[in-house]
Amino acid sequence: MSAYVLTYDIGTSGVKTCLYHLSPSVSLVASALHSYELMILDNGGAEQDPADWWQAMRATTRQVLEKSRIPASHISGISFCAQMQGLVLVNEQGEPVRQAMSYMDTRASEEHRTGIRHGIQIAGANVFKLLKSLAITRAVPASVKDPVWKYQWVQRHEPEVFRRVHKWLDVKEYLLFKCTGEFVMTEDTAYATLLYDARNNRFSKEMCRMFGVRTEHFPKVIPSTAMAGLLTAEAAAELELREGTPVFGGGGDASLIGVGAGAVAEGDTHIYLGTSGWVSTVVNRQIIDASSMIASIVGARPKHFHYFCELETAGKCLEWVKNHLALDEIGIYLEKKQVSDSQETMYRSLYDYMMHAIKDVPAGSNGVIFTPWLHGNRCPFEDAHARGLFFNISIETGKTELIHAVLEGICYHLRWQLEAQDRKITTSQAIRFVGGGALAPLTCQILADILGRTIETVDSPQNAGAIGAAITAAVGLGIVPNLDAAKSFVQVSAFYTPNPRNKAIYDTYFGVFKSLYSRNKKAFGILNNLKANADVFRATL
Repeated sequence: MSAYVLTYDIGTSGVKTCLYHLSPSVSLVASALHSYELMILDNGGAEQDPADWWQAMRATTRQVLEKSRIPASHISGISFCAQMQGLVLVNEQGEPVRQAMSYMDTRASEEHRTGIRHGIQIAGANVFKLLKSLAITRAVPASVKDPVWKYQWVQRHEPEVFRRVHKWLDVKEYLLFKCTGEFVMTEDTAYATLLYDARNNRFSKEMCRMFGVRTEHFPKVIPSTAMAGLLTAEAAAELELREGTPVFGGGGDASLIGVGAGAVAEGDTHIYLGTSGWVSTVVNRQIIDASSMIASIVGARPKHFHYFCELETAGKCLEWVKNHLALDEIGIYLEKKQVSDSQETMYRSLYDYMMHAIKDVPAGSNGVIFTPWLHGNRCPFEDAHARGLFFNISIETGKTELIHAVLEGICYHLRWQLEAQDRKITTSQAIRFVGGGALAPLTCQILADILGRTIETVDSPQNAGAIGAAITAAVGLGIVPNLDAAKSFVQVSAFYTPNPRNKAIYDTYFGVFKSLYSRNKKAFGILNNLKANADVFRATL
């Protein structure tokens, strides 16, 4: 049996739409990318307009159909992979009552403080709420970026808006509604609210009472491989697809990128480097390390979990480099090189140029170290005030060393997360590396050298989430029996082994890298805590 499926990978910076042919393998037929804005607000807010996601889906669907020349009637199913832990509050008609709050949003610091950071604490959380949360869900909303605090922020600061709320959705769930008219949430997204009792497959009334959440705001929960509904006539007209096309639940990026990497067996570790980044290992039970902010999240594969560490500004640091350090050189580069009008090709060309420019910089970037916490950090330490540093700049330091140091800084942090995981579980010696960062051999080699592990890459690593979504559709359509099929669908295309000389240098630098947070924590708080700044200002008057 074979079929065509359409997948939508909804990222922080854009939608990647892919058309796959499913048979004994997964073959990419055509793809298109459409970008949109992430609005960073002065109060720590990070928002997006849900209409931008839908418009990006419309534009890319049209492009993919034109490129492939596959009739819409031949598409057997639709599935999604999306950013997680956003908050999309909608009314009874499914219309957003306000802009969507991104997983990066940190404005709910007061709600976070009064909600869990008070009284007797363990690992920064109230001991009684921590223990109750662990007993019910095996997780705790200990981060200011967890969606329950965003929910409370709207309730407190925008009461008129909150009164219109009918359902709490995440990014993918909003788009599932747009496609089908059904309010549903996949199991992995439900668990990411940190209010879902995965053992009993329901939202916990006790957790919701403890954190002030109305259980009626949650939609029905379905498995990732289940059909969410059929494409409505209205959605079909806007997307130029066939009415009645099955739409499957899909999953969040943290769930499906591992599937698209082929890292689905117990003990498999994968690293993702896109706008955000993470280290994730498949485990068969729920494990938590509250001191390092690591939890076992529900995955798309039943009865398996992802022991998961997140770095929220990973590739975002490279985007910052592109815009602020490499801009002049990139402008010259584009004048001398013919580049396709395709946005994806443009980005690939720009990053290829940066990788070429820094290829001869030695390990350690001639003494410069960068910290990749451009919008705070969650794991292995939680601090919304942490920020990026360039440390140990000298008069000889040039732009190429700075760019190279940014790449190393991201990899240092991923090593820190990997070491934190190894305290509780055994991570794999060979690590699958996916996301746009895995396209550059230089990045792959630096990661291997810093981690001291073999790094494995796959074909089209930037599409791992879309491939994972395609495999969920394949299961839903009955083409394959379960998500274990990812092992045969996804094969290693290249591997990188550590260079012992470089690893010795990185081992020394890594110790310095870790010390930079503890040595600067107080300064981060002074400079980036709005209340503290106001108090200091008043004290000087």
